[in-house]
Amino acid sequence: MDIFSQLVTSFVSSALFGFIFNSPTRMLPQCGFVGMAGWIAYYAGIELGQGVIPATLIAAFLVTVISQLFAKQYKTPIIVFSVAGIIPLVPGGIAYDAMRNVVENQYDTAVQLAVKAFMISGTIAIGLVLSEVVNQVIRKTIK
Repeated sequence: MDIFSQLVTSFVSSALFGFIFNSPTRMLPQCGFVGMAGWIAYYAGIELGQGVIPATLIAAFLVTVISQLFAKQYKTPIIVFSVAGIIPLVPGGIAYDAMRNVVENQYDTAVQLAVKAFMISGTIAIGLVLSEVVNQVIRKTIK
């Protein structure tokens, strides 16, 4: 898949998830941009040879940084942007494959996929928290 289709797909999916989560309609393009930026950071990390976990950490960190900037600029809660922006990074396909392997009695593959999905989910959470911690440290240092 070329980079343009990656950009469009991640933008549309994030904007539509913003719509599903009742984000203000005027903020949907920004939600799409946040998701697109996070996905491109993830995609670039994978293309540069990083593993899935470091690429996800960097992308989640970037999503939160951009969400913080947009929240301040548009005077909107940060959750409006971060929830919609993190959606492309969620390992739903891996979790689905893990459950499918459980149903098919292929437990060794299921456990491997479930652990991978769990690690990616944890990395997303760590990336979100890490960005907030860095933001708080910077704010306190400036004061």
